[in-house]
Amino acid sequence: MIKLAVFDFDSTLMDGETIDFFAESLGIGAEVSAITERAMNGELDFFESLQQRVGLLKGLEFSKVEHICRNLPYMPGAVETISALKERGIKVVCFSGGFRSATSYAKHILGYDADFSNVLHEKHGHLTGLVGGDMMFDFSKGDMLQRLQGLFGITQEETMAIGDGANDRSMFAHAGMRVAFCAKEILKKEANVIVDTKDLTQILTKVFL
Repeated sequence: MIKLAVFDFDSTLMDGETIDFFAESLGIGAEVSAITERAMNGELDFFESLQQRVGLLKGLEFSKVEHICRNLPYMPGAVETISALKERGIKVVCFSGGFRSATSYAKHILGYDADFSNVLHEKHGHLTGLVGGDMMFDFSKGDMLQRLQGLFGITQEETMAIGDGANDRSMFAHAGMRVAFCAKEILKKEANVIVDTKDLTQILTKVFL
């Protein structure tokens, strides 16, 4: 019986990559998106690629960051799926290698119980190009998942993880149910449930019916 469901945010609960939307506002969308793609395919170290991409955002007005984060396109079925999981008594958490400006705002819309993500450093109303937080490394999601399991007394078999990219592999290592959602091949290899349609309610069909 599943007691804890952990979702990635970018390209899982949200249809796209938050950092790519930031980059587009600066006219460097293609450059940042190419780095993001390589990182999600497991071709680059996540920590290094995150620092590189955030560094390219230096000077972006924080007001634009907040505006973008309040207008992100959420994945079809996200609200319904999270609601259905919570109705079953399942704790729902979001782990994101992205940013708290996005995940904390989305928490009130999508309804998950808690979010763990990174914080963009801003000074005098502009991004400095620096970042810090809970999800900076390739191993971060798995590390945090083990902490939550220990805190709540939840086993690996009682845990479901849902993600799409290489940095979700670490949480897959500690989840009995491993859902690759519209995912990169590197993650599909470690999944036991695969959903290739942009509709999160498909998870409910595959896992619970």
